[in-house]
Amino acid sequence: MLYYKEESQEVLDALETDLHTGLKSSQIDALRAKYGENKLREKKPKSMFMRFLDQFKDVMILILLAAAVVSFVIACIEGNPGEFFEPALILLIVVLNAIMGVIQENKAEKALAALKNLSAPHARVIRDGVESIIDAKDLVPGDIIKLEAGDFVPADARLITSASLKSEESALTGESVPSEKDAMAVVEENAPLGDRSNMVFSGCSVTYGTGVAVVTSTGMNTQMGKIANLLEGEGEARTPLQQKLANLGKYLGIVALVACGIIFVVGLLSGVSPLDIFMTAVSLAVSAIPEGLPAIVTIVLSIGVQRMVKKNALIRRLPAVETLGSASVICSDKTGTLTQNRMTLTKAYVDRGEIENICSSNTEEVKKLLLYGALCCDGSVILKEDGSQQHIGDPTETAIVWAANINGMPKEEINEKYKRLQEIPFDSDRKLMTTVNEIDGRYVVIVKGAFDMMMPLCVEGDLKKAKIITESMSEDALRVLAVAYKVIDKLPDAPTCEALECDLKFMGLVGMIDPPRPEAKEAVAVCTRAGIRPIMITGDHVVTATAIAKELGIFREGDRALTGAELDEMTDSQLDEAVENISVYARVSPENKIRIVKAWQRKGQVVSMTGDGVNDAPALKAADIGCAMGITGTDVAKGASDMTLTDDNFATIVDAVREGRGIYANIKKVVGFLLGTNIGEVVAVFVAMLVWKETPLLSMQLLWINLVTDSLPAIALGMEAVESDVMDNPPKPKTEGLFAHGLGVRIVLQGLMFASLALAGFVLGWKFTGDLAAGQTMAFAVLALSQVVQAFNMRSDHSLFKIGPFSNKTLTGAALISMAMVMFVLFVPGVNIAFGLVYLPWQLYVIAVGLVFVPVAVMEFSKLFGLIGHKK
Repeated sequence: MLYYKEESQEVLDALETDLHTGLKSSQIDALRAKYGENKLREKKPKSMFMRFLDQFKDVMILILLAAAVVSFVIACIEGNPGEFFEPALILLIVVLNAIMGVIQENKAEKALAALKNLSAPHARVIRDGVESIIDAKDLVPGDIIKLEAGDFVPADARLITSASLKSEESALTGESVPSEKDAMAVVEENAPLGDRSNMVFSGCSVTYGTGVAVVTSTGMNTQMGKIANLLEGEGEARTPLQQKLANLGKYLGIVALVACGIIFVVGLLSGVSPLDIFMTAVSLAVSAIPEGLPAIVTIVLSIGVQRMVKKNALIRRLPAVETLGSASVICSDKTGTLTQNRMTLTKAYVDRGEIENICSSNTEEVKKLLLYGALCCDGSVILKEDGSQQHIGDPTETAIVWAANINGMPKEEINEKYKRLQEIPFDSDRKLMTTVNEIDGRYVVIVKGAFDMMMPLCVEGDLKKAKIITESMSEDALRVLAVAYKVIDKLPDAPTCEALECDLKFMGLVGMIDPPRPEAKEAVAVCTRAGIRPIMITGDHVVTATAIAKELGIFREGDRALTGAELDEMTDSQLDEAVENISVYARVSPENKIRIVKAWQRKGQVVSMTGDGVNDAPALKAADIGCAMGITGTDVAKGASDMTLTDDNFATIVDAVREGRGIYANIKKVVGFLLGTNIGEVVAVFVAMLVWKETPLLSMQLLWINLVTDSLPAIALGMEAVESDVMDNPPKPKTEGLFAHGLGVRIVLQGLMFASLALAGFVLGWKFTGDLAAGQTMAFAVLALSQVVQAFNMRSDHSLFKIGPFSNKTLTGAALISMAMVMFVLFVPGVNIAFGLVYLPWQLYVIAVGLVFVPVAVMEFSKLFGLIGHKK
């Protein structure tokens, strides 16, 4: 059936649904079984076996495997069973590494998949006569859906009613200008997609107006589904940090390969077996090159992001985590973010009357004001069985709707009694909304909105007194809306602002309050301590905004509050000069938000900006960190953002910055740990080969150390809790490198420390017993266990004993497993022989234990004397 060609009632009949009651619950399961879930076919994930094979794509791993095979073949030819151990062990360790890589990759994918599910779109649907919000994937053909500006269209649908509806369809049609939609349009059978003006399509967005539609196609049957194959194959882009680490790995790899090449040549000249020294050199290269670093960073990022989800911050793009650590300015909406977003109508003023408190038994004049105000609202309030309220729509509208409700005028009843015939939706430029309702046989135009925008449109009423009342209410931090009306003789052919929003009779004012969130004041104080500047941006009256800002500590002595009109009169250079002194922006437009963001960015600041409307999307994109509101935010705003606040709370932004700083600090700890230990291995083998013409570590010993230290401790270190003083430091500059503040120097010094410890153990073991194998055993034990101990040292720049040595239970568990793996190859008979290890005299074990804990003494000394410390 060509739904766009048929009359709307015929479409409803064909889909066995009703405009007012929607589908029945009993129909849903059968329809879902027939059409499936409303989602596009996803790219088939790689099997576990293919992921396992992917682990062997690294060139050095392939060279090592080739060397092991050659060694195995030589052992077979020579018929010496003892020679089978080394190649077999190398193969086993490489396979174990591959399994570990698959586990890590799988864990990261699951974490990211969970994030994807959390950010799934929703739809407003009518079923069994009740309006509710459901996951878009649960829609079926025949569902009645409601659409308004800012929504993503969840499925292909035929419009049944529409009011000034426009849809952005560039993803399907290539048209950059939003398409005008009309439920009553007559469309030709052969009309192209862009001309089907009575249809809306999945994946597009509503940019203006409202509408009600019936779902006609879902999932792969939608127009977007038909081109879904074009959308497949888009890989997940690496974050800037991952790219830097990948490049770093290449440079370190070149250095390691050069060192390994020199080791190989020195070994050959010293008479070492070519195959043995080749395998040692290749094993060292495999161990020293941090090829797993980007993967571990992904895991640390995804684990951190999951932790942020529990704190109501949903990160949509991983690079945002890195940027969060640098945030220096947070531009926040007031309503619902700094305040509780539970608007309650507390006062009303009827023209030429007195201010009256709202209760369940107001005067008839106030009741009429509330009736007209509620008729001009799209919001609704649903009373749940447990007695709680679900407010759907704009909080200011639901406050009016609820005030009318408690005065005996439920929204559903008045909508049915006084039919809405026409409307002009609210937009942020006009700051008005208009409806035409049939009331007692007359056509009544009702206009609701900001008083300063309404005043020039009124020709009747005591506007001078109303202005005084407005200012008085605003000074009490009340949000004030004006209501006006007029009666017209006939309906215009098309509702326009010019025709309806003029010659109005002023009716009255309603004042509502949205008190500050209790946690917002503390969050602002944390921002100040952390060197982050909070800025309030609101559509409210400047007096109201300033009052709230002063209470929260955002507006300080000497600061300025600016209106959108005043901002419009300023040039960019004037704004640049003044921006650092402006703490409050009131009555701003979405275009103003972009100017504010760019002004701060020109000052070199990293800016976070909140937004919820469809018009906020450009500002969210322009900001370094766009924060969409999860409750009141439109789908378009969420799609343009880097982060969604699932509780619309300013304190959550501050918590997210704190977590972002913590995650970045943890990544630096992991990088420092892995690179320091890897440098130690290279230097130890390099120096020993140059000085003694002997290798202190055999190939399988190097690979086992790599397996022990490069996986579990590194990941566990990345799960370290955020340090309590992380918000006591200024933000990280945007251009600051990963190795700033001496981290690069410390990594090299720590590498030299590990090399010195390994070489000391090697020489002591060799000279004490006269057995080279004993020296290699000492070097292996000292290097492997000292690296595990170093993971604890890297947890903080504070003393390990101050934060509690074993407070990171994940790291403690990982360390115990790693130590058990080392002990297994040191002391289990047969296994130690296979690894080229021998039992040592007890004196050497005592010395080894002492050497293993040297890093604790060195690091504690460095922290005590400020060689390692926080940037202040």
